[in-house]
Amino acid sequence: MKTYRDEAIVLRTHKLGEADRILTLLTRANGQVRAVAKGVRRTQSKFGGRLEPFNRVDLQLYRGHNLDTVTQAESIHPYSDALARDYDKYTRAAVMAEAAMKLTDDDVEAGPQQYLLLLGALHALATGRINSQLVLDSYLLRALAIAGWAPSFHDCAVCGAVGPHRSFNVSAGGAVCENCRPPGSATPTPQAMALLGSLLSGDWAEAGASAPKVRGEASGLVAAFVQWNMERRLRSLILIPHPSEG
Repeated sequence: MKTYRDEAIVLRTHKLGEADRILTLLTRANGQVRAVAKGVRRTQSKFGGRLEPFNRVDLQLYRGHNLDTVTQAESIHPYSDALARDYDKYTRAAVMAEAAMKLTDDDVEAGPQQYLLLLGALHALATGRINSQLVLDSYLLRALAIAGWAPSFHDCAVCGAVGPHRSFNVSAGGAVCENCRPPGSATPTPQAMALLGSLLSGDWAEAGASAPKVRGEASGLVAAFVQWNMERRLRSLILIPHPSEG
């Protein structure tokens, strides 16, 4: 069928002509979709602010050769309203949207899982019930795990030797024992490794009890792990202030 309906999170928008926009969407059932929203930049547009980045929307689309076309749009959760008022939250949402876009670019099968993960992260970020940096780091680790790059923060990522281990190496996949430890591996504090494990598993009680210094250390390891495995720098990461300030 040419026409289809799906839930979506708006990841990115680009201007097209005088009144249109090209949207990059992460949908619940159809993976990543690029679509045109015609006339959306006009003040009298029926879509209004529904198609802003980070919003969750219910869409009807018409399937095209290169780009689909949005024919109907209903707001489900306008997360952009809350996120746009807070710079720290907005920049972290931008990192998550950029990561989601790159991780789902050619992986339709992982789309539903990535969609639900991003939806939960944006909700946590917008409501402010969890520290914004913890939300971002947890999202990045879990998104990579869904994409096939699950890190280990306890047992050795190379040989499987039971941990905990003190060394961490991004190219090896996380924690490494003394026998497998590549030169130049980091030696994080046990507290940082424990926090990383909590963020990967979604243990918010444990993560929330961590000290700011430990969060900063863990965030640095997350950023290094993400950049190595994605092989493309997340440009939005440069906008993130020091984790202890988030």
